[in-house]
Formats: sequence, C-alpha cells, structure tokens
Amino acid sequence: MRVGRVVQVVQVPHLHHLRRYNRRMTPRSICVLGGTGFVGTHLCASLTRAGHEVTVLTRNATRARHLWVLPRLKLVQVDPHDAGALAESFRGHDAVINLVGILNESGRSGAGFRRAHTELTKKVVAACRATHVNRLLQMSGLNAAEHGPSHYLQSKGEAERSIREESHADLSWTIFQPSVIFGSGDSFTSRFAALLGDLPLALPLARADARIAPVWIEDVVAAMMKALADEAGTAGETFQLCGPRVYTLREIVCYVRDLLGLRRVVIGLPDVVARLQAAVMDFVPGKPFSTDNYRSLSQDSVCSLNGFARLGLKATPMEAILPQYLGKAEENARLDRYRRNARR
Repeated sequence: MRVGRVVQVVQVPHLHHLRRYNRRMTPRSICVLGGTGFVGTHLCASLTRAGHEVTVLTRNATRARHLWVLPRLKLVQVDPHDAGALAESFRGHDAVINLVGILNESGRSGAGFRRAHTELTKKVVAACRATHVNRLLQMSGLNAAEHGPSHYLQSKGEAERSIREESHADLSWTIFQPSVIFGSGDSFTSRFAALLGDLPLALPLARADARIAPVWIEDVVAAMMKALADEAGTAGETFQLCGPRVYTLREIVCYVRDLLGLRRVVIGLPDVVARLQAAVMDFVPGKPFSTDNYRSLSQDSVCSLNGFARLGLKATPMEAILPQYLGKAEENARLDRYRRNARR
C-alpha cells in the first residue's frame, strides 16, 4: 500500500480565505499558463469562484479533465512556445498569470529549465505587449537568482529579469517567490508520504538540515487573488511567501511519518553521500531527486521579507493543515489493512 498517493483531491479553501480576497473583486477575463498543475488547479478554482472568466492554455486538453467541472473556465490546446499562437490566445484578456515551472529536466545541461522558465517568460512578456494585456502575475521561486546554485534558481532569476527589464510601460507585473508549497496533492509532503510508505525500515535523506518555511497552497492563492484585486498596490512588486514557522527538512519528514503512523528511521546523509545519491537519481525515470534539487537545497528556503504581511494577510501553520489530509490517508490505509486481514 503506497500511503499518501491516495489523496489527490483539490482542497476547498476555508471560508475566511474566500472572504479576505473576494472582497471588492471585479470580474475579469484571465489567461492562465500552467493552470493544470498543482498550484494552477487551486488558483483556477478560486478565480472561477470569484466570478472571473478563465482561459487555461495547455498542450493536451485531455489531461486537464479535473478542470472541466469548473464554471466559467475553458481549456485551449496550444503550444505556449509558439509566439503567434500565444499572442492570439492572450488577445482580449485583462490579465495573464504564468505559473509554468518544472523541478527537473531531462538531461543535466539546464536547457530544459531555461526553455520552461526563461524563454517562455520572454515570450509571455512579448505576447502581452503585442496584445495590449496590461496585467501579469508571475510565479517564481524563493532564492531565484541568475547566479544561483542550481539551474532551477538561475532560470527563475533570468525570467524575473526579463519581466523587470523587457516589460512595456503599460504592463503592471507582480512576482511571487514562494518557499516550498504544501497541500493536498502536492509533490512535497505527498511524495515523502509515498516514500515512507514504500520503504520498510529507513529513509535516507539528503540535505536533512536544510531550513524550509513551507507555505500552504491556499495562502499562496490568497496572495495572488489579493494582487489581482489591488493592482495599484502590488504592481512592480515582488512578494516572498513563507509559512509562519521554519523547519529543517528532517523535521518535516519526521512529522509526515508520525502523521502516517509509520515507524521509519530518517537518516540524514553526509553531503558527499547525498551528492552521490543525487547523481545516481539523475538517471532514474521520473527523477525523484536530482543534482539540481540538491543544489537548490544548498540555500535555506526562508523569507527575508514577509510578503503576506505586506499584503495584509496571515500565513497558516503547517500543523493546522497537514493532519487534515495526511491523517486521512493513514486512516484509509488502516481500514485497507483491516479489510485485507478480514479476507484471510
């Protein structure tokens, strides 16, 4: 039984989240890139709930069936790297939200990261200019920097520079730099839940002492919705988004383990062994861990400025959210074990 993979539903935001960013919202026509992923799914649900008309651009509309149930949302199948098709897709929209991001690439050169982050962002800015779209929200990452330690952080930093330097005078942009995002269906806590369920005795963990301030997906959505509602107050600004508490990676994994009711030893690997593990994982299908991930973890994912406070919002502690979905996963797994035993 792979505990943690059973929970893939979209969590409905708490009512206080809805009230705090739906106030004074004027319905708009919004085009979203990367809308079929984890962040995009939650954001699109909130956008349509607030009354916005949402167009999600995707390479394969059949893989976005989970979005079909949302009202006022349409899927458009398009290659976002086709500059002409991208501009045509933007035409008539009030705002564009770029959520496109990858955590790993095929190969190790950084070309995949640059294509997904840097090159696409340049095309997004150009398409906004060509179609007179005057509002852009960009999802970046904490520690994004052109001279960062990993291809991921470098390409995110290059994308930010493109927005700041190449945007036309009428384009109001806002950039978000979240720490690691968690929530039901994420690729962070759910991945560790799956690994802990698969490994019988111990989990070897690279960069176990890396410091992280994980942020809840619905808080990230609230920040983006607030920026849409308050263009004048957020245009030209970059917001770091972190949860209220800083943990080590080991502490987070142990917390997930305890919520799942598992007995696993979490073993922090020495850096030399962790680098070797990452190098081996570079060639594993799906790349559960990679050299680039290892390099990204060499910097603590902790905010130096409180973006939520600047937006008039308050971040939610992980302890208030994680038990709601990982605890439920363990309950389902326990019932599954009872059923299997009853059949014997």
